[in-house]
Amino acid sequence: TCFQSEWLKKKRTAASWLVLIGGLFIPLIILIARLINTDTLYSSTVNPHFWEKLCNQCWQFMAVFLLPMGVILASSLITQLEYRNNTWKQLHATPQSYPVIFFSKLSLILVMMFQFFLLFNVGIFLAGIIPSLIFGGVPLPYEAFPFYYFLKVSAYYFICCLPIIGLQYLLSMHFKNFLLPLGAGIGLLVASLIAVQWKHGYTVPYTYCLLQFIQGKTTPNGFNIHLLALGYFVMFTVAGYVLYVRKKIKG
Repeated sequence: TCFQSEWLKKKRTAASWLVLIGGLFIPLIILIARLINTDTLYSSTVNPHFWEKLCNQCWQFMAVFLLPMGVILASSLITQLEYRNNTWKQLHATPQSYPVIFFSKLSLILVMMFQFFLLFNVGIFLAGIIPSLIFGGVPLPYEAFPFYYFLKVSAYYFICCLPIIGLQYLLSMHFKNFLLPLGAGIGLLVASLIAVQWKHGYTVPYTYCLLQFIQGKTTPNGFNIHLLALGYFVMFTVAGYVLYVRKKIKG
């Protein structure tokens, strides 16, 4: 029931539009580029690794900046709904425990991220087949759609986003001013773009999306960034819950 109420709150908010537009933005740009560059359209479509190349091309633009930035914005927007509408006291007056409220909001962010990844993959698929439906001389991709490959890549990037969600959720629940968690998230994201060249850059959790694209799941030092991401997420979530429960004025 609490999750359903959170789902209703986010309708017609900027976060909903952010998921829709953000998920389809890069595939739409790639589709337009493919429709304009008709000279290479046939050769790219008949490539035996067409879907993998298209997937990596889309993730190249998404993983560096747009995905972490979208996670920062969505997490902050959803969590700050109560502050903007001054409804924390009304929420706490309902017969719902603190754990239910806390994890319902967090679950909403995770489900919205799942929506984002689903839309993004659907957009990649449409970007791959629409040119063949428009131009008669361009065949459909010879390669069968690699569902498992797309699922694996999306799962890796989803895990890499978890530390950002955890920390932004912690900050947004703790600070009333919307600009504080947003500014902190953007600052850490910019710092991660610099730290990624550092040999210990994997210690900065905001670097994982970029590291996933550059070198895969393992760092040169042998650390698994997915395990690190899960560890950071659990740590930030536990810290956020403790701060939320111990906060004297929740509103």
